[in-house]
Amino acid sequence: MGKKLEDFIFINDDVIISSHDSLTKELQTERNVIISNEDLLAFEQLNEEQKFAYDRILYHVNNNFPHVFFIDGLGGTGKMFLYKALLATIRSAAHIVLATATSGVAASLLPGGCTSHSRFKIPLDENDPKPCSISKQSTLAHLIKLAKLIIWDEATMAKRSIIEKLDEMLRDIMDSDIIFGGKIIVFGGDFRQTFPVILKGTKDDIIDSSIVMSPLWNQFDKINLKKNMRALLDPNFLTYLLKIGDGVENTNEKDEIQIPPTANIPFIDDITSLNTLVDMVFPNIDDCNLYFSLFVNRAILTTRNDFVHEINDVLINRFPGEETTYFSCDENTSSCVIPDQEELFHCLTPQGLRPHKLTLKINAPIILLRNINPTEGLCNGTHLLCKGFSSNIIYAEISVGVHARKPVFIPRITLEAPYDHFSSIPFKKKQFSVRLCYAMTINKAQCQTLDFVGVYLKEPVFSHGQLYVALSRAKSLDQLKVLIRPSTPLIQST
Repeated sequence: MGKKLEDFIFINDDVIISSHDSLTKELQTERNVIISNEDLLAFEQLNEEQKFAYDRILYHVNNNFPHVFFIDGLGGTGKMFLYKALLATIRSAAHIVLATATSGVAASLLPGGCTSHSRFKIPLDENDPKPCSISKQSTLAHLIKLAKLIIWDEATMAKRSIIEKLDEMLRDIMDSDIIFGGKIIVFGGDFRQTFPVILKGTKDDIIDSSIVMSPLWNQFDKINLKKNMRALLDPNFLTYLLKIGDGVENTNEKDEIQIPPTANIPFIDDITSLNTLVDMVFPNIDDCNLYFSLFVNRAILTTRNDFVHEINDVLINRFPGEETTYFSCDENTSSCVIPDQEELFHCLTPQGLRPHKLTLKINAPIILLRNINPTEGLCNGTHLLCKGFSSNIIYAEISVGVHARKPVFIPRITLEAPYDHFSSIPFKKKQFSVRLCYAMTINKAQCQTLDFVGVYLKEPVFSHGQLYVALSRAKSLDQLKVLIRPSTPLIQST
């Protein structure tokens, strides 16, 4: 049996809170985080590199020494395992720890985790000059003051401006000019993976948005994790991944990287070859007894959303069972009159909104595309299995992370398209914020480790970092299959 924080008395500097006192919602949520016995004993299984980081971070926590760490490690070096050991140790000593991540997928793997945007009220529009919207007198500000440690995983995916907004907010809340208000923070990530996404940005724009370009970076205490625990059984595959991630893998005269022959699926034609990839990634798709094991840790990764929809359509048609189809309700919010506007709106899917048609079946895998209730595991990126349908509710079960097997209800909600130079027609769309996830974009798969990975490349990857993310979701070469159109080179960016 695990323990909850409510089993302890909280003592934090000048604050003493009895377990019988009336608490704020935020603090009560933190108190209700389950501390598993497995996580409590995790410190005993840390390797030498992880133990060094663990001891160094705890030294500052136990002595209240302000410090900012950055855990730099490629996928598989056990960053998540280290975080869980820290969370369990500090929480079992009756302290508050705030566990966050840039992506919802990574947040769902952290006990008590939520996205950084949700926790720190960071504006969704990352170009918004406004600071994090947390009042100094709010209960959330009080929770942040109580926190002995803040963890932010996958910080390499976040724009430097977001990290700098957190610094400004913490200095304000803590009434301190020390970096991050004197809080002890652990950032983590892998710079071999994809950088922050800059819409229509140049290479220089992308580089400038990285956390390493922030004036705060030089004040971080960097700790490297190099021992890859995930690929110990396939060291040659690990070496290959590292060369791709570091941008030093051999290329031909066309700047193309060779995929190992055992992972490559020969291309015949679009339909035949895609069906071959589907059969390899999802064998025996019509066997009802394999639903959970088949779709929880397997996926086909590709570069663009339209390719994702193409693959998902193929798989949902092959998936057994009766289908349920939901159509969105679209509404024009402008004063202009557009001929055949209803049909036009059905065809439009601006950034942040969902497609008009959503077809699902019982036990089909879906992914949540919006934060609904982060404290209950419903974050942007949470994986679920469909269990039932009604007109405005999807009954589902969380399939991965600390909330795995938990039943949840997904509501149909109304979202409004942004009115800007990318979307000149403002309108609302009422639809479920989910989509099928037999396939997903490579960027969406970042932070995940899968049992079997298919990679479908109809066009070149955008960079060697994106190719590294796609291939490194697999634990070994025999768990990876890649389908490439003959005219699709694997471009190695310089």
